[in-house]
Amino acid sequence: MVLGMATDTMTTRPLGTSGPRVSALGLGLMGMSDLYGPADEAESVNTIHAALDAGITLLDTGDFYGMGHNELLLRDALKGRDRDNAVISVKFGALRDATGGWNGVDTRPIAIKNFLAYTLKRLGTDHVDIYRPARLDPNVPIEETVGALADLVKAGYVRHVGLSEVGASTLRRAAAVHPIADLQIEYSLISRGIERDILPTARELGIGITAYGVLSRGLLSGHWSRERATAPGDFRGHLPRFAGDNLDRNLALVEALREVGQDKGASVAQIAVAWALAQGGDIVPLVGARTRARLEESLGALPVVLTETDLARIASAVPAGAVSGDRYDPHSMSALDSER
Repeated sequence: MVLGMATDTMTTRPLGTSGPRVSALGLGLMGMSDLYGPADEAESVNTIHAALDAGITLLDTGDFYGMGHNELLLRDALKGRDRDNAVISVKFGALRDATGGWNGVDTRPIAIKNFLAYTLKRLGTDHVDIYRPARLDPNVPIEETVGALADLVKAGYVRHVGLSEVGASTLRRAAAVHPIADLQIEYSLISRGIERDILPTARELGIGITAYGVLSRGLLSGHWSRERATAPGDFRGHLPRFAGDNLDRNLALVEALREVGQDKGASVAQIAVAWALAQGGDIVPLVGARTRARLEESLGALPVVLTETDLARIASAVPAGAVSGDRYDPHSMSALDSER
């Protein structure tokens, strides 16, 4: 797979039984605007262009990524492009302040209408393909939130309803109100929490999975090292998995995975993405590439075929539960942590 390939050569997968068919890999745009330190805006736009040219259709953003910057960036990247070739997924509801701090979640129906109006304006489009609350609002029943989204579907402003970082019981309650296309949730070799209850429930209900964090915020990229310092504004500097002895133990897992990759002629990142792809045709991994080089590396996972022997070696190299450290610093991210 190379960046110049036409869009009709990319393998597609369905987002559940009610959602659209999208490219087997999606592009997550958050890091182009927020949380991973400075990004080059021109390179970000070029990376989105390269993704579209390679056949990636699923583009994931959030109205709170850079407090609107990410949506404006996507609008600029889509200028001159066929809007119908992009499946735009937008998360809403996270509240922030002028310092970039987090102030909880708001998914009241009236707030949803407000968020969507601003999103449509920033994106320069008349509809969002998949619209989803970023997290569960403890003050609003999920039935009210999904009911409001169903009204927006009827009005034509939203094509499909999605969810993000919720548990199995919430999936059931939401699906009873309106079909749910997909659940966006963290899933990777070292973040396997959905396998016990959430993934089986999603499959029972016909809900697809868009898996973010397949490279565990760069930890499984094969490019992280003990000596690497995080840039100002990079929240990985506060994540337990990137700190102290946790990092040493986690990098040892990466090196074990690298040996598997070498035997397959693939990089660590490609093996990690290929593993996610191999977990089922209802799973669409989101890669958070911020540059064309990182995007190209992730696209190189598509031709990688993992045999049962390969999967067994990967399971031995990175056993479920082997990761050291929590996903988030609970003091800074607890307001937006998942229902899991």
